[in-house]
Amino acid sequence: MSAAQRKIVESDILSDAEYQARRKELRAGAIAMKKNRRIEVGPFATFYFESYQTMWLQVQEMLRIEKGGREQIAGELEAYNPLVPQGSELIATLMLEIEDAARRDRTLRTLGGIEEAAFLDLDGERIKAAPTEYEDRTTPQGKTSSVHWLRFVFTPAQIAKFKTAQAVLGFTHPNYGHMAVIPATAREELAKDFAS
Repeated sequence: MSAAQRKIVESDILSDAEYQARRKELRAGAIAMKKNRRIEVGPFATFYFESYQTMWLQVQEMLRIEKGGREQIAGELEAYNPLVPQGSELIATLMLEIEDAARRDRTLRTLGGIEEAAFLDLDGERIKAAPTEYEDRTTPQGKTSSVHWLRFVFTPAQIAKFKTAQAVLGFTHPNYGHMAVIPATAREELAKDFAS
């Protein structure tokens, strides 16, 4: 499958038997690829940058777990296709990973709106993340979810710059102002999400 594919279609989906036979090999390849698509920012925020391949594997896994057969495919494609980058963007699942349940609850109550505070900086040029079209992930009481889906939309000039400039992921949230440089190996992997 091509890194440039922009939509998962039903004909891309393997049968249960074929997926089960190839699952170990496919997951091993995904683990290697995902290593360079995972960026930690601060003590507990992690960006997992999605692609056609990561979403295709997610669909296959959902079909395997839920065993809904062909009838389930349309719903899974509807859920996961919006997370496949379309050539001028990066899309990430942002996870706020705090193991202790009481600490997680307390912390999430202080991070309302964090999904509006993420950014990607290219040598001083800032690209603000926009939450994807999924429902609001921060409650009216100010508690945020531990999972968010974010979209970083690039201009053609920013795409070119991303391939060579220092890229920094971060937050402007008053209670979580952390930043991290995106390693060159990760930039190289993420650049595959852009149209060539």
